[in-house]
Amino acid sequence: MHASPAGDGVADSDLAFPAQVFFGDTHVHTSLSGDAFALGTRLLPEDAYQFAKGKKIRATGGSTVRLHRPLDFLLVADHAENLGVLRHLGNDPRVLPDTPARERWSAYFADLISLVDVLNAPSVEVFNEGNAALGTAKSAWQADYAIDDNFHQLIWDDVIATAERHNEPGVFTTFVGFEWSGRAPNMIHRNVLFADGPDITSKVLPFSRFDSDNVEDLWNYLANYRDNLGGEAIAIPHNANLSGGLMFSPSDQNGLPLSRQYAQIRSEWEPILEVTQIKGDSETHPAISPNDGFADFETWGGAPAKGKSSKQDADALDWVRQSYARSALQLGLKHGVEMGVNPFKFGVIGSTDTHTALATADENAFWGKMGLNEPSRYRAESQWIFSASGYAAVWAEENTRESLFRALKRKETYATTGPRMHVRFFGGWKFRSIDADHPNIAALGYGKGVPMGGDLSTPSEPTVPTFLASAAKDVDGANLDRMQIVKGWFGADGTIAEKVYDVAVAPRPNGVESTVNVDNASYTNDIGAAILTTVWRDPDFDRSIPSFYYLRVIEIPTPRWTAYDVDFFGLDKLPEDVPLVVQDRAYTSPIWYTPAPHDMN
Repeated sequence: MHASPAGDGVADSDLAFPAQVFFGDTHVHTSLSGDAFALGTRLLPEDAYQFAKGKKIRATGGSTVRLHRPLDFLLVADHAENLGVLRHLGNDPRVLPDTPARERWSAYFADLISLVDVLNAPSVEVFNEGNAALGTAKSAWQADYAIDDNFHQLIWDDVIATAERHNEPGVFTTFVGFEWSGRAPNMIHRNVLFADGPDITSKVLPFSRFDSDNVEDLWNYLANYRDNLGGEAIAIPHNANLSGGLMFSPSDQNGLPLSRQYAQIRSEWEPILEVTQIKGDSETHPAISPNDGFADFETWGGAPAKGKSSKQDADALDWVRQSYARSALQLGLKHGVEMGVNPFKFGVIGSTDTHTALATADENAFWGKMGLNEPSRYRAESQWIFSASGYAAVWAEENTRESLFRALKRKETYATTGPRMHVRFFGGWKFRSIDADHPNIAALGYGKGVPMGGDLSTPSEPTVPTFLASAAKDVDGANLDRMQIVKGWFGADGTIAEKVYDVAVAPRPNGVESTVNVDNASYTNDIGAAILTTVWRDPDFDRSIPSFYYLRVIEIPTPRWTAYDVDFFGLDKLPEDVPLVVQDRAYTSPIWYTPAPHDMN
């Protein structure tokens, strides 16, 4: 720890603060997930943990794979719906009750083409036929197999035991959990992460949408877990971008306006949002952030993308606003003023949502979402929409369940689309320009302000908030292009608004914007910066207006995974709409400012 010089606002004694950032994935599926098994994956949680720890394993598609740098923590979050059932259906259906669904789908799986044959198809036509056959198998996931709690307990006990075998406090942390796949009618999925060991987690069974499709019932399940067993857990929403406006709707699932009680319960159980993953980025959308030149990042198609049209009406744009994180944070400020509680006061992480058991978010080692998306010469043209993203970054005291869980709860986290950048972001009232050159930015930041995920104190005198931001490139990755502070607010006129500020931009020697060579999937670090650090003062601050601030760090352009596929498989030129270049990035959890009651307009 650093003892700061007198006069800079930091106590003379050493400060206790999280000094390490840990990278992990809280969204990994294995063949225990029904959709993963149906679409080709055969790896188990054991394989997922081995891979995340940097061990060599054999992927379902036949390749020997290894993560080039181990992760620090992992949550295998297999779907609670028919957890482990399809794997038994395909391998030993006799352990399942004799039902029409078992008879139908066991016969289908017995004759199903193997993933290896699909990936190595001699033509695109044969590849597409194999994809269609695997796609049909996915329907087996939602069938009724008359499974009882005894079967569920056997599967769940094995999930817990596998996690415990790989949990090494201080070295590698495993969390036990599952995914609740609610659809009402669009995607409102949550991953449940338990903080506890087997003595508690074994006393409950995963809660699935077969139990209830209403997220408030999931929260009740978590409350019962806490109240009856003394355990701790959180729910992590994801793919807000595919929710069709439901993730951050002004109404609950019963169609009623959000209440203060709803806001309190949601904010308690959902402190974190997964903001980026394989199925696209949920930070913002160009239709609702038209002045943000970096808004159109890995934007998925579907309903929210309709907002790209300048002719969309207000209802359509509201649909988009209710599907993305930045606008949800703004809407949360509005709800906070009107109800006294902000239901959308969340921090952010990234994770993969891989259904291959392989937690890799690297552009040059992208293993796809499902088994049928593992590397093949055909996927770049037909499956390019998938993103090589993302990871969760957590500032914590040590690599243990307890420490990481506390950090998730207090939102001292950031999302990365893959690169393991080291990012710090602090807000306060007394940071000075020279603080950017301090030898220990963390000590200074904690001493004079609050970290990402925190709340600015109310100033006792008229002043302006200041922010200390620092980012260091991934040691094995690309240089940084810029740091930006994104500000959102709820104005006195009743409208929400945003502004993006470039707070540190790396120089561009000779005006070079990109060094990417898509022909051989390469780039150089001749542009950009390895480290960016700055202190920024809000030039537009109004102490009467609720607001939030978060840091966005953007890399220089690099080859996208599609470019690596073209180079590796020797492909011909892809269609023009297939992106070959990407600017990966990181987003921090926000820092909020809430006016004192006497300042509020």
